[in-house]
Amino acid sequence: MKKRLFLLAIALIAVDFAFGQGCSQCKLLAQQGSELNENSFGSSINTGILFLIAIPYLILMFFFRKQIARLFKSKKAKA
Repeated sequence: MKKRLFLLAIALIAVDFAFGQGCSQCKLLAQQGSELNENSFGSSINTGILFLIAIPYLILMFFFRKQIARLFKSKKAKA
């Protein structure tokens, strides 16, 4: 059991190092943000992050819409 936990920890650390560089859109905004004022840079980077996060959630909601509807119906019936 300890060996599996150790291997899982090593795998998570390796994935972080491999994919932790950031996306190209965020890098571009960060490089351009040094020339802009502080408020517009924060707004641009937050908009980019929200866009990148929203798409996978929308796809998952589309694929699991029946299970989600069933979950809400069961919660509503219990209340």
